[in-house]
Amino acid sequence: MFERIKEDIAAVKERDPAARSSLEIFFLYPGVKAIRMYRKAHFFYKHGWHFIARLISQRCARKTGIEIHPGATIGRRLVIDHGTGIVIGETAEIGDDVLIYQGVTLGGTGKDTGKRHPTIGNNVMISAGAKVLGPFKVGDNSRIAAGAVVLEEVPPDCTVVGVPARIVRRNGEKVKPLDQINVPDPVAQEICRLEERIKALEEKGIR
Repeated sequence: MFERIKEDIAAVKERDPAARSSLEIFFLYPGVKAIRMYRKAHFFYKHGWHFIARLISQRCARKTGIEIHPGATIGRRLVIDHGTGIVIGETAEIGDDVLIYQGVTLGGTGKDTGKRHPTIGNNVMISAGAKVLGPFKVGDNSRIAAGAVVLEEVPPDCTVVGVPARIVRRNGEKVKPLDQINVPDPVAQEICRLEERIKALEEKGIR
């Protein structure tokens, strides 16, 4: 447990230029406090003590403004920056080295059963106010812009923006927007291909 706490503090120091000392981070950062309380709640949840687990998680929500369901699965070195208004659902899974800003929701759409919440890969950044809704995966090293609403899977190494979210960068390269006017017609393309084939056969004397 102490090693995890040291990792959490080091991760905040690395990512937050406003952090001045380990003591300040440990005692005053709501994100670090929320993660500590989540781990206690998750322990009880895994051992079937669901009431105690929820009691701890609800106390955490009142004290920090961050609501993490004790059934969620969270990896190492999660950094919650500011944190107010964050909601993480029961079947959400979060990888290692993830950065989450205030107002983020990792939730469901109400249409799914069982696995209802997203799986977040390693080294993902989810900016302020973003909503990731549904039982799909956000790939490693991806970035979700502020205010984005993500409703489908995001491949690794992508940046998504907008409502609903769309990919604007992949592997560091800009993704060209789809030309809605000059969209290729697959039927017309197939007819042209057949016409070329017929013409070639006629030139060979095959009718």
